[in-house]
Formats: sequence, structure tokens, C-alpha cells
Amino acid sequence: MSPLARWIGGSAIGGACALALSISIQVVKQFEGTQLTAYPDPVGVPTICTGHTGAEVTLGQTLTPADCEALLAGDLGHAFAVVDAALTPAAQATLTPARRAALASFVFNVGEGAFRDSTLLTRLNAGEIRAACDELARWVYADGRRLPGLVRRREAERELCLAGLDG
Repeated sequence: MSPLARWIGGSAIGGACALALSISIQVVKQFEGTQLTAYPDPVGVPTICTGHTGAEVTLGQTLTPADCEALLAGDLGHAFAVVDAALTPAAQATLTPARRAALASFVFNVGEGAFRDSTLLTRLNAGEIRAACDELARWVYADGRRLPGLVRRREAERELCLAGLDG
């Protein structure tokens, strides 16, 4: 069973998981785009489909749309699993589908290690939701350069992360 199927079937409420998944797919697709032929990302990492990277990706490689959908499902399944594993039960209880989707999009983009070592995660686990969501705005650099696409992505993720918070 894929990580995504396990996450949808094994997390709190299937409907909330499906909603979070739907939101995250839209965010990731909007900011990553989909290219069937591998290309170097802004910092030179070989990338294919909808932001998929990995040792198996080689520049010039071509995949089908179905291959790309399968990679995205696996990548997002992993991102959701990372979010769920890193949060305390109390922090998990604060996750709306929109906040969960924002975090999965963030993990998809920056990777598991960066998320696990982040102040964002520390603040989430401390119950400081607004401060945690505000941390997203700091993650707009790639290879030392501020990228407009990352600024827009983090603004969208922050908006989703804050959705439903009072005041």
C-alpha cells in the first residue's frame, strides 16, 4: 500500500484527509507545474513531473502523465506521513485540513530534514500555531537567492495554515 493510501485510510477522519489531500495537490501543482521531461530546478537539482526529485531522476528523462500522477501521490503521501510523525498528539489535534495541506506542501518542497529541524515545527509542537504559520515566510530562499515563486508559495501556504484561527 502506498504512503498516501495508508495516510488516507489510517488517519483521523477519511473526509478530512481527502480534503487536505485535495488542497495540497492543488497547491503543489500550482507552484510546481508539471513537466514530463526532467529539467534542472532553480538550484540545479534534476526534477521531473510535478516537482519530483531523487537519485533516479536524470536530466532529459521523460515520463508519462500517469507516471507523474503516481510520483505525486507517493511524494505527497510521504509528506503527510512526515507531518503526522513529527507532530505531538496535541499539535495534531490543532490541524485543520487546510493547515495539514499547507504543511504537506511545505514538506514536499523543503524536504523532511529541513522540516524536522525547523523552528516552524518546534512552534507547532509548542502550541504556537500563529507563530508557526508565520515561520513559513522565512523559507523563500534557494541557494541563497530570494525566489519570487517561493515568496508566492509561502504566502499561499501561510494563508492556508492560518485559516480558521481566531484574531
